[in-house]
Amino acid sequence: MKTLVEDIKSGQFKNVYLICGEEEYLKLNYKKQFIKAIAGDDTMNLGMYEGKNIDINEVIDTAETFPFFAEHRLIVMEGTGLFKSGGEQLAEYMGKIPKSTIFLFVEHDVDKRSRMYKAVKANGYICEINRQSEKDLAVWAARIFAHNGKKITNANMSYLITIAGTDMEVLSKEIEKLISYDLKKEVIAKEDIDAVCIKQLNVRIFDMVDAISVKNQKKTLDCYYELIAEKEPPMRILFMLARQFHLILQAKDLSARGMGKNQIADAMGVQGFIAGKSISQSRNFSVEELKNALEESVQTEELIKKGMLDEHIGVEMLLVKYSRKV
Repeated sequence: MKTLVEDIKSGQFKNVYLICGEEEYLKLNYKKQFIKAIAGDDTMNLGMYEGKNIDINEVIDTAETFPFFAEHRLIVMEGTGLFKSGGEQLAEYMGKIPKSTIFLFVEHDVDKRSRMYKAVKANGYICEINRQSEKDLAVWAARIFAHNGKKITNANMSYLITIAGTDMEVLSKEIEKLISYDLKKEVIAKEDIDAVCIKQLNVRIFDMVDAISVKNQKKTLDCYYELIAEKEPPMRILFMLARQFHLILQAKDLSARGMGKNQIADAMGVQGFIAGKSISQSRNFSVEELKNALEESVQTEELIKKGMLDEHIGVEMLLVKYSRKV
């Protein structure tokens, strides 16, 4: 990202850029900055293309047109799928772009073996933006709080990220709510987070699995009924439940091999707080119990999809069985 930020600040641009990766919030943010830096309010020299049904000949004709009373013509192409297939014609053109034209591609998934990816890499700059680490999120969030005259402790910052998740779009909205909650208050407290922030579904599932792990059947079912009352489909709850059982099983196995939290997070491909929670929960389950719970979750899903079991009854039966005291 450093090169992209420096180019935006200096106004010295390459002919082609690709912004890709999972973190939609930052991708959108940098796209807006890029457009503002080059085109500003000038729509005459700005070409916007989105989706997979784009006329490449039209794009090239636009790129060949000299900018009107401006230094650059900017062409923004988003979600085209050209970095997976069908980008041969435009890839060929990447080495022939006029100095006055700048291309910006914004994609989610890319194939690094594709001709377009290689062409952009050879002729411009690729900025891959994936999910940010908890440390990076904490620094980013602290800056927003500080800019608005607020402070938050490291412990409460960690708690906020655990509650709101690591999606920056969601987290930014929760931060806005906390800033506006009590304008006279300087320090964000845990009580403020509990009062205004919405727990993400995966966090609610953590709570449910916590209840299952200590055989608290009432709390397990209360968690489930709350989700149902909030219109969460039973099948989605079942999917998330099975996913968590699988993560716990992985965490238990990796912990037994002597791995630490960060190593386990990398091996599982999840954020640190999810790995930490899975490790903690794994201590209350045996390997056999986790395997059985995971297998029965899959069987319940199959029965529901075949119409042999009502989805509400199926999920409730599973929760009752595994939260029951032996």
